[in-house]
Amino acid sequence: MIDTVDEATRSRIMSAIRGKNTKPEISLRHAIHRRGFRYRLHVRNLPGTPDLVFRRYNAVCFVHGCFWHHHEGCKLATIPATRTDYWSEKFEKNVERDKRAKSLLLEDGWRVATLWECALVRDRFEVTVGKLEHWLRTSERELETLLAS
Repeated sequence: MIDTVDEATRSRIMSAIRGKNTKPEISLRHAIHRRGFRYRLHVRNLPGTPDLVFRRYNAVCFVHGCFWHHHEGCKLATIPATRTDYWSEKFEKNVERDKRAKSLLLEDGWRVATLWECALVRDRFEVTVGKLEHWLRTSERELETLLAS
């Protein structure tokens, strides 16, 4: 399948995609703040630069986009029809980088939550926020929302 836009337009479109302050992340931040939790954003001196850092609970939270972090089994985690080799390699590197960051954080004594974009939509949102809230109040080491759409 041939790309429907020229290379310069595609570059502009791709450069506009944000890595921070995404809609799912902002929605989660508002909901968890309303529940009384306080956090720091995008702490750069921690492996993987977690989206939310709850120092009081020694916990971090990543909000992963299903496409970019290639959520296994999710319909949002597709591989584009053009340049499939490039995209497959890119997604593999992203997944490996995520695993490495998570492993380093766990080794350093942090608790790690990974919330997927597909678990932060409409009817699943409140359930996911509730799971995060419960997890923060317990001593469990890891939390991952496994709700694939």
